[in-house]
Amino acid sequence: MSTLSDLVQAQGRSTDADIEWLHLLVGDWQLIADLAFADIVLWVPSAEGSFVAVAHARPSSSATLFYRDFVGQAIKPEWKQQVTQSFDTCSIIDSGAPTWYEETPTRVRAVPVVRRLSPSGKQVSDAPVAIITRHTNLSEARTPSRQELTFNECANDVFLMIASGDFPDLGAPTGPRRGAPRASDGLIRLDIDGNVTFASPNALSAFNRMGFAGELEGESLAEVTTGLLHGRLVVDESLPLVVTGRAPWRTDIEARGVTVSVRAIPIRNRGERIGAMVLCRDVTEVRHQERELITKDATIREIHHRVKNNLQTVASLLRIQARRTHSDVAREALGQAMRRVAAIAVVHDTLSEGLNQNVDFDVVFDRVLLLIAEVASSHNTTVHPKSSGSFGNLPSEYATPLALALTELVTNAVEHGLAGKTDGEVEIVAHRDDVMLSVKVRDNGVGLPEGKVGSGLGTQIVRTLIQGELGGTIDWHTLMGSGTEVTIEIPATWLTRT
Repeated sequence: MSTLSDLVQAQGRSTDADIEWLHLLVGDWQLIADLAFADIVLWVPSAEGSFVAVAHARPSSSATLFYRDFVGQAIKPEWKQQVTQSFDTCSIIDSGAPTWYEETPTRVRAVPVVRRLSPSGKQVSDAPVAIITRHTNLSEARTPSRQELTFNECANDVFLMIASGDFPDLGAPTGPRRGAPRASDGLIRLDIDGNVTFASPNALSAFNRMGFAGELEGESLAEVTTGLLHGRLVVDESLPLVVTGRAPWRTDIEARGVTVSVRAIPIRNRGERIGAMVLCRDVTEVRHQERELITKDATIREIHHRVKNNLQTVASLLRIQARRTHSDVAREALGQAMRRVAAIAVVHDTLSEGLNQNVDFDVVFDRVLLLIAEVASSHNTTVHPKSSGSFGNLPSEYATPLALALTELVTNAVEHGLAGKTDGEVEIVAHRDDVMLSVKVRDNGVGLPEGKVGSGLGTQIVRTLIQGELGGTIDWHTLMGSGTEVTIEIPATWLTRT
C-alpha cells in the first residue's frame, strides 16, 4: 500500500505544503470518523480532472458502510458531481436526498479542505487542497441519544473548521500517539468561558476516579481541576490552557493515584474561539508501564556499567600480575587474557551509554583497535592500522563474540604476522548487506608458516566464536608475496534481533 505522500504526489496537483497539511489532518482521522459516526474519505484532485482517494477511516462508534478500502481508487460517478461542486465553490455540499450504496441508504456530505498559510495569520489557500466526504449510514437511523447529538455537533464544528482553514491547528504540538484520548474514552464540551455544557459518562467516570464527586455539567472545568490538584507543588504549566480549552495541547492530570490524559481542541468560527472539546482518557496503567520501562532501562544501563567496571578491574589485575611474573610464557598468557577481557568491556561500555540494546559496532571496533598499540609496543613494532567499510548495528549478544574474535585476529596479526619487523600494516575491511557480513583482516607480514593455520588457544577461540556462536565461516590464507588474510563471513540473519 502506497503512503499518503506517494498517492498525493502521484496526482501532480499538490505542493509539499499541501501534503504536510493533509498529514496533520489525517493524524486526527479516526477522531473525526468517531465523532461523525460515519465513514470519511479524503480525495485529492487528479491531473485528469477527477479525484483519487488517499485516506479512509471507518468509525469505531458505528458500523462501517465500506468493507473495502477506497485508498488509491478514483472517485465513483455517483459522488463525483457533489465533490466537484464542493471543490469549485469551496463550500460544504450535502446530498439533496438519501443516496444508495449497495442497497443501503446513505447521506453524503462533501467538505473542502482549506489550508491555512501560517500559524498566526488569517490567510488561507485560494482553493481547497482536497475534499472530505462523510458517508452516514441511514439504515441505523433511530432517535439519537444526547451523547450522539453532542458528538455530531462536535463533528459538524470540526468540518466547518476544516472548510475555513482552522483545523488542523498549526499551534498544536505533534506528540506521541500512545495513550492519546479518543472520542469514546471521554468527551467534555466547553463554552467560551470554560464551563462544561456536556460530559460523556466515561469522562465523568474519569474525574470521579480522581476524587470529583459531583456532576461536571455547569461547572468550570478549570475550577474542578484546581480542586483535584489542591496541595500539589508541581503542575504542568500547560494545564490551565488545556482545561479552559484555549490551546490545542495535551497534558496529564494526576490525583489520588489516577492519571488522566486530557487533550483540548478549541472550536473556532472564522478564527474566533467559541468553545472547545476536551477529550480525556484514564491512562494510569499506560503511565505505570512507561515508568516501569524507564526504570528497567536505567537498571539495564547500570548493570552494563557495573559489568564494564568489573571487567576493567579484572583486566587491570591481569596487567599487574603480568608485570610481576618472571616467566615470559606466563606474562604473554596474562597479557592475552587482559586484552580479551578489555574487548568484552568495550561492548558493555557502549551498551551503558544508551537505552538501545543494539550496538554501533563501528564505534566498538574503533576502540578495540586501540589495543593494537599496546600489543605492538610490547614487540617493538610500529603498526599502522587501517579500517574501511561498515559493520553497522549489531545486537549485544552478537557484538561481544565478534569483538572478541576480531581482537584475537588483530592481535595475532601483530604478534605473529609482523614478528621481527619494525614497521607494518594491519588492514580491516568490513562489508555488510542484506545477506552477509564479510570482514577481512590483512597484514603485510611473513605469512602463514608452511601455509598451515596455527592450533593455539587464540585460533580455537576464534573458531568457536565465529562458527559456533555466530554461525559463520572463517578462512586463513597467505597473500601473494607476503602477509596473511583472514576472511570471516557471517549470515545477516544471525546479526538481527528478532
